Amino acid sequence: MSVQAHSADVDTLHKLGYAQELRRRMSTFSNFAVSFTIISILSGCLTLYGYGMNTGGPVDMTIGWPLVGLFVIMVGLAMAEVCSSYPTAGGLYYWSAKLGGKNSAAWSWFTGWFNLLGQVGVTAGIDFGLALFADALLSALFNYPTTPGWIVLIYAVVLFLHGLLNTFGVGLVALLNDISVWWHLVGVAIIFLVLFFVPSHHQSASFVFTKFVNNTGFNAPFYVFLIGLLLAQYTFTGYDASAHMTEETHNAAIAGPRGIVWSIIVSLIAGWILLIGVTSAIQNYSAEATAVTPAAQVFIDAVGHNLGLFLLFIVVGAQFYCGMSSVTANSRMIYAFSRDGAVPGSEFWHRINPRTRTPTNSIWFAAVGAFILGLPYLFSPVAYFAVTSIAVIGLYIAYGIPILLRLLAGERFQRGPWHLGRWSYIVGWIAVIWIVFIAILFVLPQVAPGNTATTFNYAPVAVGVVLLYSGGYWFLSAKNWFKGPKVQGTAEELAKIEAELAAAG
Repeated sequence: MSVQAHSADVDTLHKLGYAQELRRRMSTFSNFAVSFTIISILSGCLTLYGYGMNTGGPVDMTIGWPLVGLFVIMVGLAMAEVCSSYPTAGGLYYWSAKLGGKNSAAWSWFTGWFNLLGQVGVTAGIDFGLALFADALLSALFNYPTTPGWIVLIYAVVLFLHGLLNTFGVGLVALLNDISVWWHLVGVAIIFLVLFFVPSHHQSASFVFTKFVNNTGFNAPFYVFLIGLLLAQYTFTGYDASAHMTEETHNAAIAGPRGIVWSIIVSLIAGWILLIGVTSAIQNYSAEATAVTPAAQVFIDAVGHNLGLFLLFIVVGAQFYCGMSSVTANSRMIYAFSRDGAVPGSEFWHRINPRTRTPTNSIWFAAVGAFILGLPYLFSPVAYFAVTSIAVIGLYIAYGIPILLRLLAGERFQRGPWHLGRWSYIVGWIAVIWIVFIAILFVLPQVAPGNTATTFNYAPVAVGVVLLYSGGYWFLSAKNWFKGPKVQGTAEELAKIEAELAAAG
């Protein structure tokens, strides 16, 4: 990377009002790798595989996946265009501030809080899924208990490790993310090939692409198919990470948008191959659908105990990379939102560790917040599905607001070097309509009856709490002092901040 290109990135950041506090060490590939790793088809597809088996069945997984993927590409394209204009770690809420007109502060505030909820929900969903799969692996190898308390213990250890890795600096995180891309792609290839060649029995093509299963208790097949789309929609989350990492990426106005779009496209293709391979290898549908980790049980039933555990190890490794990247992106969003004074205790949360140049306090905020969100699993077996709904709703509302504001801004929007040209409005409106649809869909009941302690979908409660808190805080206090993203100073003051950090490091 040339000095001139690096200087151009810093100049762009200065124009947006911020000093270069974080280390800019990520390449275009590394930026893509963060989002691809957080999408993690080996995490989302397989941790919700049991949900898919019971909520729509094979047709929801093999037909629902590309259906959702096409709409998500529209969302990603619309986001990427805005990202190119505003390549900063604040991402979505910063975009809303710049596009919101006279109500920009309010738009920015609510976008930021929904983004924070979604980011914490994604981290919780990924690492709890990892805990479930790690529990299955440890149980098979060492007879580790499979009760909720022991699973939550693994969850706590995993979050601690991810927090620790992230404190060591963005260089290590970037390296691990680059490795993660190949782990995922080679892992999917190995799983698909093993499940294609080893099992003595495979399901028919009609089963894989048309079989519908409804174990939800609802007598409404179309509704069940729609709520079953959660498997795909949850997997396609977190690609805003490419935007949150732009202050640490070279050629950010191009690399960030490319990271968003290509992470979705590659995941769409590889994930479809994975789902077809796993679904065709199902041996005992009813038994596997009711297992603690159905996808792991499919592996073992299809290819035997030892080879099945090897495939399970590949999945656990991918999920570990995924969770680490999620904490990275989550912490950058918290850091940026705190930098602008929007989070209680902002001065503490946006501090930079001068040695590693990472927002260490925000990293642990992300880890602890995710741990709290996963605790309801101790008394509710469907709590994990609620966490995934929270992630989808929180993030996609945050995705949708700046896309809508960009559409309403019309020609006032100043395009960056990466843009959609005449397709901006068509793509943008498709994205907004899809987001409104899924935000309503995933607060609805997922099993019937949905009003008991063990079946209640608490996603609307979590979303409601954040809405009431952020809304109440806004109208009672924040509207008087929160003016959106803060400018850190003049060019000379920004340079002084950078010099002090360099000297301290």
